[in-house]
Amino acid sequence: MINVAVVGLGFMGITHLKAYRNIPTARIVALCDAVRLPVNGVLSAAGGNLGQDDSLSFDMTRIKATRDLAELLAEPTIDLIDICVPTLAHPQLAIAALQAGKHVICEKPLARTAAAARGIAAAAASAKGFFMPAMCIRFWPEYVWLKQAIDEHRYGRVLAARFRRVSEPPAWGREHFFDGTKSGGAILDLHIHDADFVQYCFGRPQAVFAQGFTLYSGAIDHVVAQYQVAGGAAVSAEGGWVMGDGHGFEMAFTVIFENATLDYNSKRGTEALRLFETGQQARTITVEPGDGYLGELSYMVKCIVEGTAPSTVTGHDGASAVEICEAEGESIRTGRSVAL
Repeated sequence: MINVAVVGLGFMGITHLKAYRNIPTARIVALCDAVRLPVNGVLSAAGGNLGQDDSLSFDMTRIKATRDLAELLAEPTIDLIDICVPTLAHPQLAIAALQAGKHVICEKPLARTAAAARGIAAAAASAKGFFMPAMCIRFWPEYVWLKQAIDEHRYGRVLAARFRRVSEPPAWGREHFFDGTKSGGAILDLHIHDADFVQYCFGRPQAVFAQGFTLYSGAIDHVVAQYQVAGGAAVSAEGGWVMGDGHGFEMAFTVIFENATLDYNSKRGTEALRLFETGQQARTITVEPGDGYLGELSYMVKCIVEGTAPSTVTGHDGASAVEICEAEGESIRTGRSVAL
């Protein structure tokens, strides 16, 4: 069993806790948060993009609850520290946990700035424990299916790819999200998923041109980016949290191969992933059950059990994703393409 401590008990912390309950080799042994802790064994709900807002109950005779991370770092029975705190605290907490010899998974964005993200990646490179940024889209079943199709050249080469991730303004944690100096705005907190997936599928972009605007945070709250990638495919991504009331959350992609088009939209339910193949009837693709949160945490726990460092996503990848978003921000400010 891998003993896990979750640090930060907002929406994402609760989401991770739910996922761990479906991982047979993971055991929650500690909870840590400066403000929110279970009351009488119940951790109250926190809102989020995916509508997962139910509370969680714990047997507190088996779980330690604390506001002091140092207590957990000094506990030799804890194997994995899962960091779900606001972005500005990631470098301090992640590096402290790595220096304490713990395995660490850290929510995205890895840090508020690329320089700080590179600092975490550098600490991870020399640490005893394993480190992984929680870039859940690399593990989301529909995106896993797409990545495999690209890598296998299943339908020929990719001619164009468009990714989209949009929502209404966050209804929770606004003291963090609506202060761009803390969150980085939607470009860094939401859109970074697709910026990272672009580099996962096509390699780190050679250059990016972006347009966007701020509406709530003072940072970029909506962005449309066009990437120059090896191989010449026309690749773009749109992301933001400025959609009108009632729109909800939507993630989507359309990828045009030489011999097929793959189209995904999270709002289509059981028809979410559709394949339109040359000479064939259009069909719905059925993927593995679960979501990216379960996928990424299962993978991290498996790596620890097997003693193999994570490779699907690395600290370097997490830092690179922040660098790409910073280049997009520079492009928006200057009106010019920015080389990477």
